[in-house]
Amino acid sequence: MLKRHLLLFLLLLGFTGLKAQPLIKVTGMVTNELQQPLSDVTVRILGQDQSSLTDEKGSYTIYAASTAFVLKYSLLGYKPVLITIHHDKAGRLIQDVRLSESSNELEQVRITSKQNQLSNSTTINIAGIPAMPSPSGNFEAILKTMPGVSANNELSGQYSVRGGNFDENLIYVNDIEINRPVLIRNGQQEGLSFINSDLLSSAKFSAGGFEARYGDKLSSVLDVKYGRPDSSQAVLTGGLNGASLSTKLLRQHGFLLAGLRYKNNTGVLGTQDNKGSYRPSFTDAQLIFQQELSPKLSLNFLGNLNSGTFKLIPESRQTEFGTLSRTIRLNVGYDGQEVDDYRTLGGAVTALYTPKPNLVVKWINSYFNSLERENINIQGAYFLRELSPDLVKPGAGGSATDKGTGGYFTFADNELRSQRFSSELKGDQTFNNHTFSWGLRFEYKNYRDELNEYSLIDSAGVNRFYGGPAIEVKNKLDIQYYSAYVQDSYRLSAHTDLQLGLRANYNSLSSQLLLSPRLLLAYRPRGNNKIFRWSAGVYQQAPDYRSIRDFQGQLNGNQKAQRSYNTSAGMDYAFDGLGTRLKFSTEAYFKYQDRLIPYMMDNVRIRYLAEEMAKGYTYGADFSIGGEFVKDLVSHFRLSLMQAKQQIGNDPQGFLKRPTDQIVNFSAYFQDRLLNSPTYKVHLNLLYGSQLPIGAPSSDRYTDNFHIPAYKRIDIGFSKDFLDDAALRKPGFLDKYFSSCALYAEVFNLLNIDNTVSYLWLKDLNNVQYAIPNYLTGRRINLKLIIKFKNMK
Repeated sequence: MLKRHLLLFLLLLGFTGLKAQPLIKVTGMVTNELQQPLSDVTVRILGQDQSSLTDEKGSYTIYAASTAFVLKYSLLGYKPVLITIHHDKAGRLIQDVRLSESSNELEQVRITSKQNQLSNSTTINIAGIPAMPSPSGNFEAILKTMPGVSANNELSGQYSVRGGNFDENLIYVNDIEINRPVLIRNGQQEGLSFINSDLLSSAKFSAGGFEARYGDKLSSVLDVKYGRPDSSQAVLTGGLNGASLSTKLLRQHGFLLAGLRYKNNTGVLGTQDNKGSYRPSFTDAQLIFQQELSPKLSLNFLGNLNSGTFKLIPESRQTEFGTLSRTIRLNVGYDGQEVDDYRTLGGAVTALYTPKPNLVVKWINSYFNSLERENINIQGAYFLRELSPDLVKPGAGGSATDKGTGGYFTFADNELRSQRFSSELKGDQTFNNHTFSWGLRFEYKNYRDELNEYSLIDSAGVNRFYGGPAIEVKNKLDIQYYSAYVQDSYRLSAHTDLQLGLRANYNSLSSQLLLSPRLLLAYRPRGNNKIFRWSAGVYQQAPDYRSIRDFQGQLNGNQKAQRSYNTSAGMDYAFDGLGTRLKFSTEAYFKYQDRLIPYMMDNVRIRYLAEEMAKGYTYGADFSIGGEFVKDLVSHFRLSLMQAKQQIGNDPQGFLKRPTDQIVNFSAYFQDRLLNSPTYKVHLNLLYGSQLPIGAPSSDRYTDNFHIPAYKRIDIGFSKDFLDDAALRKPGFLDKYFSSCALYAEVFNLLNIDNTVSYLWLKDLNNVQYAIPNYLTGRRINLKLIIKFKNMK
């Protein structure tokens, strides 16, 4: 009996010895850069089911079941910290941690940064850009999910904001204003945007009510920075639509950023109705170099080369349109080709001088030279047939009734050369509760344009030709712009801030002195989770080459600046809900424009009625909510409601819809985890934009009695990061050389919806005009791989 008890005791002791492991108690405090305690910080042991949260004093306690483990500290709005622990034996360990703010995520859900209280802009989560499924692959894809932005073309990087057109948006890169090409008429011709997402350090977007430091346009501001990186690194991206390589190098007294990009979206373009040989090729190279010459003086250089060629040899087209009871099919056979190319070369040098801690002065000099050419020589023979209901069904019998045959011819041989030079001196200085800003700027633009184009349509094969008149002109234009601004941001009280600014602008084209006062008032109640803003101001846009050129290529040198009186009221509110921290934002606005240059939209080409003048108004409201609905993955939803109208001259029809009058816009970008694994993720991008007004070319050019149907699109992506911090097992080879290795599988236009971007207008035997929709891209699968190399020493 004694032997049996002794054996049982030894067996129990053995099992206990097998299960017993060293137990380490880790305690500490988590603070921010100001050494203030941070609450609700997640402390997790990677590879183990152990996690904890810090309390109001920033303290935490967590237990580890091994002597070697990795602790991860994470809080939305702050950069995560990983600490590797090696401890000889069980016991207690004290580990204090300091987290630094992440400018990419902080403003998504938190309202604590007083320096942004007087900024009527939204911080963009640039860390999430690589995961967003987008056929264009350009940075601007994320803008189309922002409040106030309208979207109806996935191939284009252009965007409309609160009823404005593409020309009314300001884009700055390191305080350098960037312009878009002029001749591009279709989204498929667009290549790589100027902004390289891999090199960004921050990005902010304002849909209106922006401050006086920004330039003289009517609608919006996108302000992006290529700044000093946190560490040296290299990122390689490769996919079916192109490839890119970026490098960031830290130096003792400066840094260097370099990026190469290549884009070829042949597969995406091949999903359109027009079948043929698509040969797009777009390349881009950027270099940013900054060197500190002394503790008070540094120099920054930005260089850019952006070029692209789009070649199309069309073969055929088949498009069906109409209703369920009456379906018409268009068949077209083509001959000829289209070749478009552009090149932009330029750069900027910025001197940054800080003579005193409270004073910063910048001197920015930039020069860009652009060449744009389009050569189109295409003729098509078309057949219009009305299908019986049975014929519409695949594989079913039925008949077709001929509605007519005809042909059309399009020719263009255009070349535009432009040069832009600017020099700007600006400063910011702080005095007690005041931040005083000022700036002086000179800009010179030179255009040399040769237009030679015409189009003819043989209506239904009976020699009824119609189309626009032939255009053959040569234009030369030089414009000088002089501008200045002053601005004061003043702390009225502990909870209220006021910003007053004034811009002055003079240009040699309209010879107008334009004064634009602007005001922004912000109030932050106690509790630090709300901000109320009210803005009012005058926004004036001086004429430029595009707006003074009419349909026939003639220039209106007497055109005056466009002017808009804007006011808005909004609120940001941060709260806890759905188990996470959320941020709700809303803003209502009204814009009255007493001087507008009316225009018509044709795909992405803006055609101004340069000799006309209009007045109009726009009003609406934007709503958005976002946060970490799933831990560490930021999602957001937004809704925009708007109406934009105008009256051209003394048109007896009164106020009509503007071409950008898109009443409802909704977007959702949602991210989640799959298979209960933190390394598998899904990224869903949903866009909806209600119908847009348009007029037939044979009717009065002021009418808005036709429309482009609502834009509906869903893109979805799936990703797997083999080196995710939370991965239980990491491939040894990848872990040795790379810090991240993420594979993406994307489905563009998941529901294969036919979205219309414009119309082809043809007539039948009875001289009845048809609007044949030009559809955008169909469903397409894409694969891409993003590799981040280990930090280079």
